[in-house]
Amino acid sequence: MVQAYFDCRKSKRNSRSALAFEIELERNLIELYDELMEGRYQPGNSICFVITRPKPREVWAAQFRDRIIHHLLYNHVSERFHRSFIADSCACIPGRGTSYCAERLEGHIRSITSNWSQPAYYLKGDLANFFVSIDKRVVLDRLARKIHEPWWMALAEQTLMHDPRKGVEVRGDPALFDLVPPHKRLTNADADHGLPIGNLSSQFFANVLLDGLDQFVKHRLKCRYVRYVDDFVLLHESPQWLHKARLQIEEKLAALGLQLNPRKTFIQPIYRGVDMVGQVIKPWRRETRRRTYRQAIRRTVGVPAENLFETANSYFGLLRQASASHRDRCRLANALRRRGQSINLGITQIHRRK
Repeated sequence: MVQAYFDCRKSKRNSRSALAFEIELERNLIELYDELMEGRYQPGNSICFVITRPKPREVWAAQFRDRIIHHLLYNHVSERFHRSFIADSCACIPGRGTSYCAERLEGHIRSITSNWSQPAYYLKGDLANFFVSIDKRVVLDRLARKIHEPWWMALAEQTLMHDPRKGVEVRGDPALFDLVPPHKRLTNADADHGLPIGNLSSQFFANVLLDGLDQFVKHRLKCRYVRYVDDFVLLHESPQWLHKARLQIEEKLAALGLQLNPRKTFIQPIYRGVDMVGQVIKPWRRETRRRTYRQAIRRTVGVPAENLFETANSYFGLLRQASASHRDRCRLANALRRRGQSINLGITQIHRRK
């Protein structure tokens, strides 16, 4: 329980909810422990608000004490699932992230094209309304295959099946909720469907569900493949083979209660560039997506001076992930110099002004 608390407060120690819990830390942890042991624990009300970047979407934040329970469950059961996940599942797993995903996909592309000397094709897939359309009953069945301890399975079921829409606290401008399409709102989801975006448990449950797709592609279709959350890429020498693979994937997704987004699923030659996790992989280089780069320039030019240090260094870190980023970082540095900022020699960060 104590370790789960430290994991939960990481990078959030100065938040209001974390400070309120820490005021009487020992009493709160003991009270939470007693509730779990006596079977009295019930998840509290969630907080719902809307973010607008990169696009409008609902975020459902659990209470701090509930997030401790999420970490407690994750710390105990995640390793047994991670051991069986394929190496090409890249999201929400320790040691894997966007850089890992882009580098692994680039390695697969170099392999299938013999270092860009042979033609090949890719199938880019995207799941429609992913978190909102997740069938919790399917996830529960997959959890039960590896969680054999009754107490932990009961806690997993309680966390998974909890409906955050009951007693929700809405924050922020109500007009922002109108920007979220109705089919992407958890409030409009069917019963026993939908996971709240914003919780560690939701990311973990999503990986457990999509492991079924990963195993199917790697062991039945047997092709080069990379997935990051609900985006995935298949590589093959034949576009006809990829078309047949798409039909088989649609059948597999239907068994998991999911479906492809037809507007964002397509087959193209690899030489045109493969867009994944904010980077575009092209022959002999991997560069940042142009939309992301333009947003970096626009935000660093318009952000208030008191927030410029954190914003600029965040974008420098993002741009550095691409192997061909020197020109983009130079342009960002020039925009910052015009605001009176000084940049280090490697063009990787700005210095804080005294």
